[in-house]
Amino acid sequence: MVKEDKATWKSNYFLKIAQMLDEYPKCFIVNADNVGSKQMQQIRQALRGKGVILMGKNTMMRKAIRGQLEKNPDLERLLGYIRFNVGMVFLKGDLVEVRDLLLANKVQAPARAGALAPLDVNVPAQATALGPEKTSFFQALQIPTKITKGCIEILNEVNLIKVGGRVGQSESTLLNMLNISPFSYGLQIEQVYDSGTIFSPSILDITDDDLRAKFMMGVRNIAALSLAIGYPTAASAPHSIVNGFKRLLAISVETDYTFPEAERTKEYLADPSKFASAAPVAAAAAPAADKKAEAKKVESEDESDDDMGFGLFD
Repeated sequence: MVKEDKATWKSNYFLKIAQMLDEYPKCFIVNADNVGSKQMQQIRQALRGKGVILMGKNTMMRKAIRGQLEKNPDLERLLGYIRFNVGMVFLKGDLVEVRDLLLANKVQAPARAGALAPLDVNVPAQATALGPEKTSFFQALQIPTKITKGCIEILNEVNLIKVGGRVGQSESTLLNMLNISPFSYGLQIEQVYDSGTIFSPSILDITDDDLRAKFMMGVRNIAALSLAIGYPTAASAPHSIVNGFKRLLAISVETDYTFPEAERTKEYLADPSKFASAAPVAAAAAPAADKKAEAKKVESEDESDDDMGFGLFD
């Protein structure tokens, strides 16, 4: 009876994953290390209506994927990433939206002894509530301290654990005593599958502005290279036309030859006073305003001298 139930469960699992691979064109391959059942339930609730999480043994997932290769050969790209403690999040909508939901559902966790640190852990300088009897923990970790008002005070910020290093028993005990939970765990996206293409999740951070800037940089490089070697391309053509027009304009200015586009330039060079008429009205009005203010000031000074009853040469 037990074997029959297990066989039925496996059969249903294969049918389920086959249905999802047919129905959903996109999926995340996620790592579920340090994710508990309660947290997994919260993540499923957050993804309701946007995505479906499927966990299982790697051998079963690989077997189910191989069974779908005849219908969709592109699924073979997934096989190399089904290793360790991973699962799959199937979706149809926006990849970035579901990615943000997965990243938002993380929980703080203490540093357990033997765990790999996903980030650097620093202990800040602070006055703790620990008594002098706990000094040995700090001395073992070479953390400078002093006793202030009967409690241990950490003098300087200390890098306790480096990223990628294993958490020791002393480090774990000290962080727990200080009520520091430095790590946060959730489903970590390892790879993204989209309609036969698999890529890193960092690609999702690229915006339209980034693509536009990269494209324009390439256009500028092609234009510069084309101009340097004298090989015309679509990118260098506008620059070549402008440079050619500048040369023609220079020749027209130095000779009697003229053409409609050069007549205005030659007219300005022949009569520079016409530049003033092209200047903004405000620039021309500013000197007039200054003269008017100066005249008013002189007039007020004359009136002041008359009121005193004597002139300038009296």
